[in-house]
Order: sequence, then structure tokens, then C-alpha cells
Amino acid sequence: MTRLIVLSVLVLLSSLRSCKGQLKVGFYNSSCPGAESIVKSAVARAFASNPAIAPQLLRLQFHDCIVDGCDGSILINLPNGQQENKAFGNQGLGGFNVIDEAKAQLESQCPGVVSCADIVALAARDSVVLTKGPFYAVETGRQDGFSSSISHASNLPGEDEPINALQNKFSAKGLSDKDLVLLSAAHTIGTTACFFMGVRLNNFEGTGRPDPSIAPAFLAKLQGICPDGGNVNVRLALDDGSQNVFDTHYLANILAGTAVLQSDAALLNNPTTRSLVEFYARSPKNFRKDFGLSMVNLGRLGVLTGSNGNIRRVCSTFN
Repeated sequence: MTRLIVLSVLVLLSSLRSCKGQLKVGFYNSSCPGAESIVKSAVARAFASNPAIAPQLLRLQFHDCIVDGCDGSILINLPNGQQENKAFGNQGLGGFNVIDEAKAQLESQCPGVVSCADIVALAARDSVVLTKGPFYAVETGRQDGFSSSISHASNLPGEDEPINALQNKFSAKGLSDKDLVLLSAAHTIGTTACFFMGVRLNNFEGTGRPDPSIAPAFLAKLQGICPDGGNVNVRLALDDGSQNVFDTHYLANILAGTAVLQSDAALLNNPTTRSLVEFYARSPKNFRKDFGLSMVNLGRLGVLTGSNGNIRRVCSTFN
């Protein structure tokens, strides 16, 4: 009898920990009521002085979640420089200062309550809204992880990968073809560097020639911005003609052969992803709704709860 009582108590405690650790909208309503407003204000201040911060913060969540899950590992700096954010595919990441500012304010108001992983997710949503994109409710309640490794980020989806490789990488994380198309469409805001354009413009699939899917006039424009042997740090808009507004313009660009990144143009090389690009390009309302759902799906990857994580005091270092 005593053994049964002990087992029952353990099961109850485990259940309580599980419920407490589950993500939910409004997780901090009682423990830190102003949490989401504090993050929103930090993002808004940064955006007011530098609108380019919005795509950086949106990209930050994807790069955090797609490796070992949404655990804030992308924010960590290590003395040996072997942290996740130093991986090749993470070049050009930004927005860390905004996360740090929001965290400092949260620690002054609600010390030890709000995780860095949740700040990243909230900041991404607020960035979308500031660029006239859809508002979507962000589930919170994540905890921060205990590790950050450059080797774990060695297999990030790449800008020059074929569609089947991209599908496989998303599927391995539990994300669908719909998620692949919608999250790729986040390229409707922001810029990239000529560094990532060399293969597509000069040696597509080892041919020594440009990607033939690029519309001729647009190819000439891209080569003018990123000439072979030119400055690889020059930046160009991902969504030519609408880089500062979160809309379906980039999807229309993909269909017109004016996508900047090879990985986005590759969405037309599969019947399923092509049909999704076509659907969302002509249906902004569905795009806005479903983009939010895909961001929620992304935000659920590898979430840490209970003793599997903790709440960092400073986002760039482990406690």
C-alpha cells in the first residue's frame, strides 16, 4: 500500500511538472504580466532607429530552433569560439543586442522568470508585425538549454540546396512542405550578401554558368550588384521591389523567375511546393494566417521543460 501511494505521488508530481512545462499562450500572465510588452518595446525602439533589425530577429528564431530546438543556444558565446552562432550557415546573424536589452529589462522586473528562448520567439513575432505582417499568438514557457555547439549547426538548410534536400531537412525536424514554403517566404523582408550568390550567378550545379531559371533581365541586375570577383560583402534585397514590407511579393517573384536565393527558386522544382507557392502568391489572406501557424510549429521544435533547461540570467552565457 505504501509503495502504491509513493508511486501515485510520483506520477502526480510528474504530471504537474509536465503541465507546468507545456507551452501556452500567455504563459507569463501571472508570473511576469508585462513580459510581452517589454519585449515588444525593445524591438520597437530598435526598429525605429534601424528597420533592418526586423528580418535579423526573424532569422534569429529560425536559426535557433532548426538546430537543437528553440532553446536559446544561438545566443551563447563561448571562450573557445565553438558556439552554434559561429557555424558557417549562421554568418550574418544579428539582433543579439535587442535580445540582451529585453532580457536586462525583464530581469529587473521579473528576475529569473522569462527565458531567452521565449524572448527570441516574441521578438520574431513583433518584427513581423512591425513590417506590416500578421500578428500571431506566440506560445511561451520554453526554458533555455545547457549547450551550444558549432558542430550541431553544420547541417543547416543551405541557400544552394536542391528542393529534395530542403524537404528532407525540414521533414527531419517535423516540419511539412507547407512549413518549408511559408518559412522560406519570410525572405519577403531583409537582405543577403553577394557572398551567398556566387554559385548561383557563376557556377550553378558545377556548369560554370548562371542558374538558367533566373529571368534574363533580373540576372543582369544581380550580376551588376554581385559581379564575379566583386565585393562579397555587398548586400542586396531578398525581395526585389518590396524588401521592407511583409507581404506575398516575394512569392510572386519566385514565380516570375526573380527570386534572389537559389533555395527559394527551387520551390518550383517540386509539384507540392510549387502549388503552395502559387496558392499563397494569389491568396495574401491565407498566407498571413498560415505563416503564423508555421511560426508556431517552428517554435515548438525541441522545447525544453522541467529540469531539462533553466532560465538564464544573461542570454549569452550559461548560468
